[in-house]
Amino acid sequence: MSEKSTVIVTQGSFQKTLVSFFVIFFERYMPDPFVIALLLTFVTAVLAMILAPHGSPGAILDAWYGGAFKIVAFAFQMMLILVTGHAVAGAAPVRRILSRLVAWVSTPGQAVLMMFVLVVPATWFNWGLGLVVGAFVAREIARHIRVDYGWLVACGYTAWWICNSGLSSSIALSQATHGNPMNIVEQMTGQMVPLRATLFSAFTVVPTVLTVIVSALVFPFFCPAPQQSVYLEAHDDGITAPIRRSGPRSPRSATEQSVILSFAIALFAFAALILRWREHGFGFDIDSLILSFLILGLMLQKTPIAYVGAVREAISQTGPILLQFPFYGGIMGIMTATGLAGVISEFFVHVASAQTLPFWSFVSSLIITFLVPSAGGHWAVQGPFVVPAAMSLHASIPHVIMGVAIAENVANMLQPFWAVPIVAIAGIGIQRVMAFTSITFLISLVICCVSVFLLG
Repeated sequence: MSEKSTVIVTQGSFQKTLVSFFVIFFERYMPDPFVIALLLTFVTAVLAMILAPHGSPGAILDAWYGGAFKIVAFAFQMMLILVTGHAVAGAAPVRRILSRLVAWVSTPGQAVLMMFVLVVPATWFNWGLGLVVGAFVAREIARHIRVDYGWLVACGYTAWWICNSGLSSSIALSQATHGNPMNIVEQMTGQMVPLRATLFSAFTVVPTVLTVIVSALVFPFFCPAPQQSVYLEAHDDGITAPIRRSGPRSPRSATEQSVILSFAIALFAFAALILRWREHGFGFDIDSLILSFLILGLMLQKTPIAYVGAVREAISQTGPILLQFPFYGGIMGIMTATGLAGVISEFFVHVASAQTLPFWSFVSSLIITFLVPSAGGHWAVQGPFVVPAAMSLHASIPHVIMGVAIAENVANMLQPFWAVPIVAIAGIGIQRVMAFTSITFLISLVICCVSVFLLG
């Protein structure tokens, strides 16, 4: 996929000029996300040396080393979500279904509507599913109509904005789960926070619904003009062809191309999943999502060797993401071990009251999210400071919890960590996508600031 390095600003409406400014800015000045991870590592280390109570060079280096490898298991889970999801969405039957769904789309407004209708529910159900759906719906619509591809992928990522306001929100779920090591509220109060007090409260629902509605209404107006657009290559259909070998059918090829073997192992894995749900209750966590994608992908790709080909293609597109995880793990280690996260949180806690603590938790979360973009890891470093503050100020603990989570949603539109998977699957440079999601960042920042302040 080829992209223009710059976009010439032409006379037109305010929104077109604003889009041109953001596109030029991000394409000229935003480095590769891996480079951003490297730069943030040094920024965090310097801040720790200046501000943190345990910010000696030796402590920083030791914390970075420990954190870099604590995230390995999580990184592998994320990669499996992406490659198994890619194999499912790239299968011919799925592609045919998506093609039929988007057949009626003929305008940017209809493209936005279709994207939000498909991606928002998928993300609310599971954020990993939403990422994959957003990328592949964008590719399918881009093959159907001539519209700027970066804008379309950004639309999918914007619809994914609700990731920490849905059923797979790691922050909300952990506080509602007895014995969860991340359940800081239970550890400090002996109580759990039910989802009705977090995800289903007006404090969460109002800014989430407003952001979705306003973003969906506004996004069509920021679609670039044809002369400023970048399009998906017509030959880039994304379909993984099964690997076929010439010559007589050997025992090797018979095994590799055995539909029976694929369906047998899929049935085996499905039985294990059902047993798990019977023992622990139905629900999708990261592990069950990965296994579900694996089962579905094997069945859709039909043969083991076709599935291998689909995964090989997925890894070639998503592999560079893996490089970022150790560095963000190291940043997380520095934030936690040196006390830097506590310094940031406590600064805002000191200026808060019972009514404003959710708002200041939101603001501090915006800052911390840029350094620790994983919601679970973020809660691990901020939760131990905001929960005691809520207890001492008699503030609403559920509102403080969701203030942290909602800020994650906002910051994700400008922090490239979670944008990398969707652009890798879609096959486009991240700079052009972030030029449009920065608009979502501004929209959601205003809406959430006002909502959190008034509802807190």
